[in-house]
Amino acid sequence: MKHESYTKIVATLGPSSNSPEIIEKLLASGADVFRLNFSHGTHDYHKATYDTIREIEKKLSRPISIVMDLQGPKLRVGKFKDDKIAVKPGHKLRLDLSKELGDETRVNLPHKEIFEVMQVGQSLLINDGKVKLKVLNCGKDFADTEVVYGTEISNNKGVNVPDVVLPISALTEKDRKDLEFGLGLGVDWVALSFVQRPEDVEEAKQLIDGRAWLISKLEKPSVLEHLEEIISKSDGIMVARGDLGVECPLKRVPVLQKTIIRACRKVGRPVIVATQMLESMIDNPVPTRAEASDVATAVYEGADAVMLSAETAAGKYPVEAVTMMDSIINEVEEDVLYRQIMDSSHFAPEDTGADAVTNAARQVAMTLKKAAAIVTYTMSGSTAMRAARERPCLPILCLTPSQKVARKMALVWGTCPVISSSVDNFAAIEEKAIRHAINHKLAKPGHELIITAGHPFGKKGTTNILRIAYIDPEKHPDVEPASFE
Repeated sequence: MKHESYTKIVATLGPSSNSPEIIEKLLASGADVFRLNFSHGTHDYHKATYDTIREIEKKLSRPISIVMDLQGPKLRVGKFKDDKIAVKPGHKLRLDLSKELGDETRVNLPHKEIFEVMQVGQSLLINDGKVKLKVLNCGKDFADTEVVYGTEISNNKGVNVPDVVLPISALTEKDRKDLEFGLGLGVDWVALSFVQRPEDVEEAKQLIDGRAWLISKLEKPSVLEHLEEIISKSDGIMVARGDLGVECPLKRVPVLQKTIIRACRKVGRPVIVATQMLESMIDNPVPTRAEASDVATAVYEGADAVMLSAETAAGKYPVEAVTMMDSIINEVEEDVLYRQIMDSSHFAPEDTGADAVTNAARQVAMTLKKAAAIVTYTMSGSTAMRAARERPCLPILCLTPSQKVARKMALVWGTCPVISSSVDNFAAIEEKAIRHAINHKLAKPGHELIITAGHPFGKKGTTNILRIAYIDPEKHPDVEPASFE
């Protein structure tokens, strides 16, 4: 039997990995989803990469999910006369809106929105937190600060403003242009950076207008004040631990990660854990023990997917990084403790017929020793998403007539998406379920399949049927039967 990981792998493509040969190797090594990072590269570059993925998808007859990741607002200091300045604790530095080149006493901060919310005592972090400033005095166009720690500030270094909701949109003019371009290509998911409030999600979804699903990247601790609402308005969530780890004490990041994952699982939203998962593999063929443990922790917590960024985009060992991540996932998912954690962290179903049927499917999967897979027939993906929310002990074969839905579902925990023609009766669903389960090596003759679907067929949101289908060895004599010894 072919082992398919329940937890999916998102691999970022870049100079190290955008060739057809490497992309195929990444897929063979365990990648399920590809991320196009619009912080880098031209539209022509991303179109060429997108086209390559779709050509490989056609060649392999396998739905592949593509995420476009928008850059979002980048808050940065301006430039210095000598490109950088040396600082030390106690050093006084004024930030202002003047476009003059900076020096040891002042530098441009070209973001009036920051000054609008500035307060005495406020902290500012420069260059991913390597320099910390404290505001001593401020006005509508300046802030006098003192260095708390740090040694150097150079041109255009990033600025973080912890614990403050900034009055800026999550979408810049560049993002809007990139978004229309990516939607025109046909990306499946859009990752929205710098989400601070539910209104940011609403603005992006209005622009997307159903052409893709939206992933909200949670990068600021302040989003916890609106966490449930942001999750409910989003189609997926990314725990972006880079900025999250800059804007809050590092000791809080694991707690925030666990909190966000649990909140997403409760309502059945796919959740990705990202940033520095196998960071050392950018330059080395093996990760550190701590990095391996970090990936394992995300899997034990029930994340839908774990993500590789520079490891696959610009690193020396992109294929090895995916292979390593896949091996860690498999090791965890084969651990008895993993199944115990998934079962003990199970959430009560919602008060709907669809959730009752899906919860029953999970119970049947735990009871029947000959059950090999849960099969969902879905028009929108909602049936398979409900099944994944249950974190069952069996893989989920997601049959859908929609190519768009199949591609999107490649990101969802435990789901094997397959494009299958429309049906108008349950006998047809059962026949297709058996055939696809055998073809995708999820089941053999002698196994049973747990099938959920909705009647009337072809109507969205009507999951109301659960059926157990037996795969008769006499009807499939050319396939080696299952062994139950």
